[in-house]
Amino acid sequence: MNSLKNIIPILLLLLHGTSLSANEEFPVRALYPKVSTIELDELYNQRTEMLIIDVRSTYEYNTLHIKDARHLALDDHDFVTTLQQWRQSDPRPLAFYCNGHTCKKSYKAAQKAMKGHIDMVYAYDAGVFAWTRAYPDEAVLLGKNPVKPSRLLSKETLEAHMLTPEAFGQRIGDDTIVLDIRDTIQKNSINLFPMRQRSVPLDNTQLKTYIDMARNKNKTLLFYDAVGKQIRWLQYYLEEEGAKNYYFMKGGAKAFLGY
Repeated sequence: MNSLKNIIPILLLLLHGTSLSANEEFPVRALYPKVSTIELDELYNQRTEMLIIDVRSTYEYNTLHIKDARHLALDDHDFVTTLQQWRQSDPRPLAFYCNGHTCKKSYKAAQKAMKGHIDMVYAYDAGVFAWTRAYPDEAVLLGKNPVKPSRLLSKETLEAHMLTPEAFGQRIGDDTIVLDIRDTIQKNSINLFPMRQRSVPLDNTQLKTYIDMARNKNKTLLFYDAVGKQIRWLQYYLEEEGAKNYYFMKGGAKAFLGY
């Protein structure tokens, strides 16, 4: 009996440790207890039996997405209506995904769908990067498939091209081209560097003009977005185009303005 009493606390500790590990890997799950999730391998094995939906921005989707996934941005005004229309012609369960373990969009999408009386919905919360590393044949990067895992850019590669807001401002000069890649709503009529910057949407066709200009005139490209989230996706295109002299503002306009 005494030995059993000693074993029970150990088993409870082990179970508690396992739970903590799972919570640490997917820290957002606890915020959405009513949202069912689907694991990486499970989604892969059922990929033809489910409608996989990318709920990130158009630019993120065009940069990297799961092969054959549909795109429907979470902030689309007709999000629920579109899902209802899809369900009418396609009865398969829905699996929403975004960037990874700390991204909330997949959960919010599932929650939104359920509130719209759509059943059989799941959040694939391991994200597009985990998918691409595990199943590169089932991913698309800048329109190309399969994806070589080596083409996934590391955090170190991003950090190598990052400047603090102060250093970014000091770097501006005659040998630079400053590009504001925020959207119209994010800009809120505030230009950080009047007379020194140019506004350009996150559109690779327009961005290429400035990449070529910087290359031909031997200038450095300086980019900033709203909060430092979009630059990681832009970097894929810059690297694809062979750009070398470019930097991003860490934390974006929000960090520069100090709020």
